[in-house]
Amino acid sequence: MLSPVPKGVRSMTTIPATVTRTLRGSPTSDGAGVKLTRVIGTPQLEMLDPFLMLDEFGTDRAEDYIAGFPSHPHRGFETVTYMLDGRMRHKDNHGNEGLLVPGSVQWMTAGRGLVHSEMPEQEEGRMRGFQLWVNLPADAKMTEPKYQEFAPADIPVVEPAAGVAVKVIAGLVADASGNEVRGPIEQPATQPLYLDVGLEAGASWQYVLPEGHNAFAYVFEGQASLGEGDAARLLDTHELGVIGGGDALSLRGGAQGARLILVAGRPLREPVARYGPFVMNTREQVMQAFVDFQEGRF
Repeated sequence: MLSPVPKGVRSMTTIPATVTRTLRGSPTSDGAGVKLTRVIGTPQLEMLDPFLMLDEFGTDRAEDYIAGFPSHPHRGFETVTYMLDGRMRHKDNHGNEGLLVPGSVQWMTAGRGLVHSEMPEQEEGRMRGFQLWVNLPADAKMTEPKYQEFAPADIPVVEPAAGVAVKVIAGLVADASGNEVRGPIEQPATQPLYLDVGLEAGASWQYVLPEGHNAFAYVFEGQASLGEGDAARLLDTHELGVIGGGDALSLRGGAQGARLILVAGRPLREPVARYGPFVMNTREQVMQAFVDFQEGRF
């Protein structure tokens, strides 16, 4: 039997969500040789509409990240950088500049195009976090670039159940009393959900996912069980679970607890033409992006 859904999340559903498939990422490098793990954007899972790519980076070795991501172009999608440890400075050719510190989030809408760099502002120590690429609909691909950037203090933390702590980056979560808490990120096109969920050992929580969204969970510390009863699946550290079958997702921390990101978005169901840092709807639009970049129109 499903546990009650807190007031203010959504109406009760009778359909439990399940993990429909699991996968692990592939080691790769990007930028000027930064070592990372690509989880979405590989032959195993090319995309999960509207999500184009998910990279996890995490190392104590400065040589794995110190070269950073020098200036590179983007057009037609959004990048979401969530820092867990370390410091990263970003700049673009529009004069925007900022520093990402542990716990901060940057949601960058590349839109019609910009040239962007992300460089470590440290020479030693731990660098850890995620970068997610989110597609833009056809009618928003050529919008002006913009940023939504939030310090750790601006991202609310909710305790919806005993032993459960949720950082609400995007979307809506109700606390144990039913009070609604909304994350600071807003994107009407894909209506994203982005939660950092901490589960103590044996702690459980049920969350009702937004209707019609594609969703995944990625465990980056410990183990977590997702789903109800015999259909529950145990996800290990560095394992992604694609979620489907229903809306009510049950989560339970493993023997050592768990920490995971739970992400969902409204699928766009549009053609995707992509090459490197350009994500458009047609091959001709991608070719035009190359021309515009080479002629300095970003």
